Amino acid sequence: MTVTADRQEVRVAAPPRAGRGAVAVVVALAAVVVLLALVDLTQGTAAVGPREVWRALTGSATAGDASVVVASRLPRTAAGLLVGVALGAAGAALQTVSRNVLASPDTLAVNAGAYAALAVASVTGLSLPLVASSGVAFVGGLVAAGVVLALSGLGSGSVRLVLAGSALALGLASVTSALLLLFPRETAGLYQWGQGSIGQNGFSSVAQMTPVVLVGLVVVLLMTRRLDALGLGDDAARSVGVDVRTTRVVAVVASVLLSAGAVTVAGPIGFVGLCAPAFVRPLRRLVPSVRRTWAFVSLAGLAGAAVVLASDVLLRAVVGADASVQVPTGIVTSIVGAVVLVVLAVRAQDRGGSAPAERQRVVSRRRFAVVVALLVVAVAGVAVAGVLLGDAVLLLGDVANWLSGRAGPVVTYVLDTRVPRVVAALLAGAALALAGGLVQAVTRNPLAEPSILGVSGGAGLGAVVAVTTLPAVSGWGVAGSAFAGAVVAAVVVFGLAARGGFPQDRLVLVGVGVAAATAASISLLIVLTDPFDGAKALTWLSGSTYGRSFSDSAPVAAVLVAALAVAAARHRQLDLVALDDDTPRLLGVSLSRSRLLFLSVAVLLTATAVSAVGVVGFVGLVAPHAARSLVGARHARVLPVAVVLGAALVGLADVLGRTVIAPAQLGAGLLTAVIGTPYFVWLLWRGRAGR
Repeated sequence: MTVTADRQEVRVAAPPRAGRGAVAVVVALAAVVVLLALVDLTQGTAAVGPREVWRALTGSATAGDASVVVASRLPRTAAGLLVGVALGAAGAALQTVSRNVLASPDTLAVNAGAYAALAVASVTGLSLPLVASSGVAFVGGLVAAGVVLALSGLGSGSVRLVLAGSALALGLASVTSALLLLFPRETAGLYQWGQGSIGQNGFSSVAQMTPVVLVGLVVVLLMTRRLDALGLGDDAARSVGVDVRTTRVVAVVASVLLSAGAVTVAGPIGFVGLCAPAFVRPLRRLVPSVRRTWAFVSLAGLAGAAVVLASDVLLRAVVGADASVQVPTGIVTSIVGAVVLVVLAVRAQDRGGSAPAERQRVVSRRRFAVVVALLVVAVAGVAVAGVLLGDAVLLLGDVANWLSGRAGPVVTYVLDTRVPRVVAALLAGAALALAGGLVQAVTRNPLAEPSILGVSGGAGLGAVVAVTTLPAVSGWGVAGSAFAGAVVAAVVVFGLAARGGFPQDRLVLVGVGVAAATAASISLLIVLTDPFDGAKALTWLSGSTYGRSFSDSAPVAAVLVAALAVAAARHRQLDLVALDDDTPRLLGVSLSRSRLLFLSVAVLLTATAVSAVGVVGFVGLVAPHAARSLVGARHARVLPVAVVLGAALVGLADVLGRTVIAPAQLGAGLLTAVIGTPYFVWLLWRGRAGR
């Protein structure tokens, strides 16, 4: 699959008078932005309509109306304009320099890096001026973009870029979430700001960041001739005297500067840098001069402003003026951007073979038995450590007394609450690992797993709906809601990716888009719900086993046993499905039925695991991949080893989360993301080196 920019467009030189067409389009789009800005000014909680806004702008309004317009609405609209222009231009520049239509501040983890850097600065207790905060965001975003580009390579294909950016963004988000939970006072209000809100108190932020954004825009526009040459290819650009490496570095730095300015003003507004260029690109066929980089960047900036303002207008129109105060505009742009990403993925043509190839060696039965024995011992050790360690350290004798009913009240209370948590962590890890192994086999993609494919996000959304709307819901009720969400997400992802036999690239890109949409929807529910339920949902989303009982783990245990039985009975069929499309058909195996069976089992495993311990990422990636490295590619060996590895990984993460910073705690999902992100990055780097 390729969704890289059409290089044929830049080879056609625009006639001299064609520039007038681009100017006309710029003027028309600017008029649309002005109209949206005027509509945005008329919306709000105060009864200030178009007439009052006009009087405030002309200086003839009453003191109250003028105060509302000047102190609140004008700064909000100005912030929307500034942020939209910055992110739209940044996305256009990144897509031009990488020749990849999916490059943006989001897919390059620029926003996530900037947000994480500002969160780290917040917990230090330092009171930084706004310009210094912009510098912190710039450094964080630049480092994140550098890592993603190093892993994916410029112009090397969109799936690697999206996977690398998504993995790094997830890891950085886990760090940020941990800081939010550990330092609630220092990071007060940071979560809502982190969803991207253009609400302002005065013009101070906009005024201070406008020069920063202007510098980034000027740098990009001054480089447009070099970027035009770069669009012809590296060799052609060098032949006309363009320093390719310097041009790329400067363009990326300028784009990160634009993104940093936007993040400083309004937080990470999601997917504007992806949507704006995507909306402008069809104009290239109608107006040839729009193919020029200066026109593309300018129009993308205006389109970005239109996206932000239109999202703000739509938000207030749908949820009302009062409720819109609590809902960040970035949630709306993230949902729109997720839809755009899915559309780009569905419309793209398959190129095939984007996942890194793995060389599997044949291992002996003795090696397999030794590996299983060692892992079982490791899981037993993790389970014992989980029972004994925590804010109160116990001894094996205490456990023996508890089992025989002779323990004291303190020990009894500790073990009554701790043992179910250990059981939940082990079962959830095993279920997620088995689900990941099934998904990787069916999709023939070693980088696929339930969280990357949006299934975990769908389950999380379903469970959060239950937690926030039905506070007294039981564990089985949450499990049912999570299962419904996972099924809906799976139907969307696999339905849209089914054309052509579940090609790897399309499946991953659609899954990432659905995952982004579910994440934005979860954020919307959290900011709109009661603060107590919102805090409970946040804790649950971090993958916490806190407060779990045996009844919460019962659905996971039941589904895990059934899934293992299916996998044991159909392991040869799974081997065939994972091989290619032709071999199963020659042997009389129905590909569609087999895929539906195994994916359904994976969805059920993911849903119940998420309902038990919350969203835990990367277990379904790391455990099956490590299992194949240890015992080869046969699923009769891979799946049981993956199950044990998954249990050990989540169990260990739960123990560390309860002990490292006791009495404070970190969710197991945060720690598995921190562990899984480097592993995922290593997989991408190894695949890049082996190409």
